[in-house]
Amino acid sequence: MVVDTFTELFGTDPVVHALIGGLVIASLNLLGASLIFVWRNPSDRAMNASLGFAAGIMLAASFTSLIIPGIETYSDGNPIPVLVGVALGALFLDRSDVLVPHAHFLLTGRRRRDAADPGTDLPVDDERLAAVVLFILAITLHNMPEGLAVGVGFGSGDLETAIPLMLAIGIQNVPEGFAVSLAAVNAGLDKRFYAVLAGIRAGVVEIPMAVLGAYAVHSISALLPYAMGFAAGAMLFVISDEIIPETHTKGYERVATLGTILGVIVMLFLDISLG
Repeated sequence: MVVDTFTELFGTDPVVHALIGGLVIASLNLLGASLIFVWRNPSDRAMNASLGFAAGIMLAASFTSLIIPGIETYSDGNPIPVLVGVALGALFLDRSDVLVPHAHFLLTGRRRRDAADPGTDLPVDDERLAAVVLFILAITLHNMPEGLAVGVGFGSGDLETAIPLMLAIGIQNVPEGFAVSLAAVNAGLDKRFYAVLAGIRAGVVEIPMAVLGAYAVHSISALLPYAMGFAAGAMLFVISDEIIPETHTKGYERVATLGTILGVIVMLFLDISLG
């Protein structure tokens, strides 16, 4: 039903499907960033739970929508191409971390307030601004495998897998977009400016990566299992190296873990009900 509706609306071209997928996930990233207008000072507990939820969705999606289909459907049961892709994806993010150092403390850091006016941000601190710029660059790099994953999913032509993957990454983009927006405001950036910047940043990275991923695997089918593994490996690296450690630094490990489990459940439900 969902697949039929999708093809009726957008045709059958996988590259067009990837473009739509990229627009969806970028829009949800913008939605998450815009939450800063209505949820100005979230608790560490709430942020850890929401980021754990995002990690759970990405974790399940890496296997159900990328690794397993890549091995079973597109490698004729041979795991080597997908596993090579997983290793390359993780290596790419690892090397990216070296080139763009991360400001971990900003991800779940609390927003600073002026004591006299709790609705006013403090002036931008040069050191923190430099850190948040690096952080934004790092998150931009992390958005690349998400866009690629959606593009590869649609490029495979398997809409029953691609649509749940698109929805899953889009859903996890909401808390991720909010966390990055909060980090920027925590450094003193104007929230209206950053909310717009977040949407542009996500769109500039995720949309072309989705289109590129779909075009590449649709044009050269032999790349598909490698590309699926690459996207999965990059996302797994983000989960283990960034999201989970950040959710275990404020004393709310349990709620973050429960959020992760809920994210896995939601992704499995999407995969089964829409697949």
